[in-house]
Amino acid sequence: MSDLRIDAMVPGLSGDAGRAAARAEELGFDGVWTPETDNDAFLPHPLIADRTDEIQQGTRIALAFTRSPMALAYTAWDLARYTDGRFVLGLGTQVKGHNERRFSVDWESPGPRLREVVESLRHIFDVFQGDAELDYEGDHYSFSLMTETFDPGPIDHPDVPIYIAGVNEYNIRLAGELCDGLAMHPFNTPGYTDAVVAPTVAEGADRGDRSLEDVALSASPFVVTGETDEERERSREEVRRRIAFYGSTRTYHDVLEHHGWRSVGEELHDLSNEQRWDDMADLITDEMLSTFAIEAPPEELLAAARETYGGIADRVVLPLDHGEAFLNE
Repeated sequence: MSDLRIDAMVPGLSGDAGRAAARAEELGFDGVWTPETDNDAFLPHPLIADRTDEIQQGTRIALAFTRSPMALAYTAWDLARYTDGRFVLGLGTQVKGHNERRFSVDWESPGPRLREVVESLRHIFDVFQGDAELDYEGDHYSFSLMTETFDPGPIDHPDVPIYIAGVNEYNIRLAGELCDGLAMHPFNTPGYTDAVVAPTVAEGADRGDRSLEDVALSASPFVVTGETDEERERSREEVRRRIAFYGSTRTYHDVLEHHGWRSVGEELHDLSNEQRWDDMADLITDEMLSTFAIEAPPEELLAAARETYGGIADRVVLPLDHGEAFLNE
């Protein structure tokens, strides 16, 4: 693993992302990321580029299946040009319910489909750069028409890094085989990363005639912090609720099983089906909390992140709101 890079999540367009990113660069963060929850992940990036000079910037994550790979390629190419090569395209699948019911997008073979998104993006980038003719044919996507009018042409930084989010074994292996990085879910632990995630990425990398060193492992752990005991206790209980929420979803039970807590996951799942949300956090013990979260006062968070994920991950995303305290050591 390389030296641990410290990144920050910044708000969407309505949250003054440019100012936040400028502050992150001033404080010494290595990268800033934009989420796609109640906002568009791409829109803030021209503002971020205008307000910063060197910091890496990317989406963590933009939804892959709600946009054509061609549309993703145009956006990523524009941002790679505008940022002088600082832009990272982070993609994820989301879950079946949100694809079908929030976006009215078909859900079919999400792992192989994500593979085709990445493959076709790489091919389209080569086309834009003038190194290939458009000719991609897959089971889910096919692209064969590109005329001069619609070809944006070559740029100085055509190798746009692609990160994907991965929870299941297929996507984690895919990150190793084809991608530049793996954006790990917050419902993760250093032990699970070291014992399960990294070896699976390495297996994928070997399939692609690459190595684990070619793939950045980006962690975004839960963080418990605060200036006072009362603030830290509020933060602790909020994280406890978030762990319980994710732990109720069977998709994430492999992490619990790794630590011997699968039965807790089943209990959480049953409680969620009964809509007993307030009871779920009571199942998250202090041991579970300390395993999933980094807990420290703001001025000690950077040291805690390095101790927890140093040698395990390549990047870690920490909250910007406490950045001044822990980066001005």
